[in-house]
Amino acid sequence: MKGTERENIKVGTRVRIVQKQDQRSGKLTDGVVQKILTNSFNHPHGIKVMLENGVVGRVKEVLA
Repeated sequence: MKGTERENIKVGTRVRIVQKQDQRSGKLTDGVVQKILTNSFNHPHGIKVMLENGVVGRVKEVLA
């Protein structure tokens, strides 16, 4: 699933995010959502979240 729609992402969901400093390289970071930071229903670049380890980035993939 894509990470551009807020309804696909819940606290506790496993996701792959891209951090701000990794946007050019496209390096993805795996983790579990602790907090959803984007208020809108969708975002073209991905919903911004904070992972359980404190890393912040935009969701590129939602893992099962």
